[in-house]
Amino acid sequence: MNKRRRMVGVVTSNKMTKSVAVKIAHSYRHPLYKKVIHTSRVILAHDEIGCEVGDRVQLVESRPISKRISWVIEKILKKEEKTVTVDASVEIEPATAVAPEEEQPIPAVVGEDEQSTTAGEEAGEPA
Repeated sequence: MNKRRRMVGVVTSNKMTKSVAVKIAHSYRHPLYKKVIHTSRVILAHDEIGCEVGDRVQLVESRPISKRISWVIEKILKKEEKTVTVDASVEIEPATAVAPEEEQPIPAVVGEDEQSTTAGEEAGEPA
């Protein structure tokens, strides 16, 4: 292995041609106040692999490619899983889903006062 510096970060933007923005996060404890401090910086890196936003990648130091790019994506450590967003108001249960042509008619709900009048008429009481 060579002596080039390597860093691990998360891709935050891939809108450039063959370049990505990678966020490098770093946490450390303050020596005097003992409070945990979280810092991060964004590094522009050359991308020949084709990274997507959210991928965890390893960067390696390289010769200056442009004014702001001196890092290259070496490998993708973890791909971001794609999730399908569905309208929150629609709930689909695949095990109980029924095709629209197979739907059964819903029986009409009879109110309490209608039930009492029909029960009274059957007993011989006038309405």
